[in-house]
Amino acid sequence: ERKLPYDLVFLLNEYFRAMGECITREGGRIDKFIGDGIVALFGLDGDPQKACEDALAAARAMSEGLQKLNIALENDLPQPLRLGIGIHFGYAVVGKMGYEMVSSVTAIGDTVNTASRLESATKEFKAEFIVSDDVVRTAGVDLSAFQRQQLSVRGREKPLNVYVVEQAHMLPVRMPKDPNAPPTNWLARLTPNWT
Repeated sequence: ERKLPYDLVFLLNEYFRAMGECITREGGRIDKFIGDGIVALFGLDGDPQKACEDALAAARAMSEGLQKLNIALENDLPQPLRLGIGIHFGYAVVGKMGYEMVSSVTAIGDTVNTASRLESATKEFKAEFIVSDDVVRTAGVDLSAFQRQQLSVRGREKPLNVYVVEQAHMLPVRMPKDPNAPPTNWLARLTPNWT
C-alpha cells in the first residue's frame, strides 16, 4: 500500500521475469499471470514423467531464483518476497480459449483446480511448496525426507496425499539421465499394437 504504482509494476515485472525464466528453462510454458500469481503448464508434449520432473526442477529453480531476487531488491523491500507453489499431475482440457484478440492456449479441469488449492494451502502450512503424491510417484523421486500429509481439497471427495516442503530449494537436484539407458516412451506404452 506504500508503493507508488510505477514501483509496484517494476517489482512485479522483475518477479515475473525471474520466475518465468526458471519455468521456461525447465521446460514449462507460462499459461497466464493472475495478479501476482503465475500459472504454468508442463507436459504438453505428452511425457508425464518428464513433465513431473520438469515441474519439480522448476519449483526448485524458482525458490533459488527468489532468493537471488530478494538479495537484488533488498533496498527496495521492507521484507523479502515470499513464494507459494502448488503442483499436481493429471488430465486437463487444453485448448485455445477466449474470444478474438483475447484468447490463448490454456488448461482447465480438476488438475488445474487442485494445483491452485495446493498453492493456497502453502499459507496454512507456512511452507513454500506443496506437491501431490501423484507428481512425486510419476517423477520417480524420493521425497521421504519431507513431511507427508493427507490434505482435504475443496471440490474433491477424497483427501489427497501431499508432501509439504518448507523451502523448495531443498528439493533434490535433478540427476542427469544415463545416456546409455534405453529411452522411455510413455505414449508407446499406452498405444495398443494394431495388427
